[in-house]
Amino acid sequence: MFKNLLITLLCVSSITAQAKTLWSDFSVSYLKGNDYEVGDKSRDVATFEYANGTTWGDTFMFFDRLESANGYIETYGEFSPRIRIKEFGDSFIKSVYFAPSVEVGPQTNYLVGVGVDLNISGFDFFQVNSYLRNNGDGDRSEQLTLVWGLPIGPLYYDGFMDYATGVNNTLFGDTEAQMNFTSQLKYNVAPMLDLETKLYVGVEYVYWNNKFGIKDIDERNVNLLVKYHF
Repeated sequence: MFKNLLITLLCVSSITAQAKTLWSDFSVSYLKGNDYEVGDKSRDVATFEYANGTTWGDTFMFFDRLESANGYIETYGEFSPRIRIKEFGDSFIKSVYFAPSVEVGPQTNYLVGVGVDLNISGFDFFQVNSYLRNNGDGDRSEQLTLVWGLPIGPLYYDGFMDYATGVNNTLFGDTEAQMNFTSQLKYNVAPMLDLETKLYVGVEYVYWNNKFGIKDIDERNVNLLVKYHF
């Protein structure tokens, strides 16, 4: 399965590289939080994000650079292209996608599944993606991911929710089902500074039960946020 997923991701990357880009967005964020679980409590995080929409579908990728107060440094990233299978226009379900993904960090995980875009009043976008996971330790599990963007007056609220099932592994140990609900509430200060692009300030809140599948390790973490789009 590992080889098949790797081949799938390479094929998808080739297809999306040849697609016509309809829109794209780059951003760099800085976050500061003091209530992290698993490792040092205090961390500075630099995040690079890229998203686009193409004639074939869309792509989202990001990389986090985490630096702890104790000197530990970690890099984590995800690459998630989606290939449109069917488009429904103005119906409740806008589009259906084939949705592979790869997570790169202390271990590499490959995911494959299906995704849908939903038409929900008030939201700029709302995605639901369902995956089968091939985890780096050899186990398989399932994951449901929600992604959204919602303008609230002068503020913007966006984020994701991942729910992943636990696994039974006699070699590496069992893991629990986990739920990570991470969202950002932010305000665009670019007009005050005569900037043509967006510059957000705000907060990111992480609500993560059984972090990394570790039983009873629950993270409730507020990060100060600065995010620049270019």
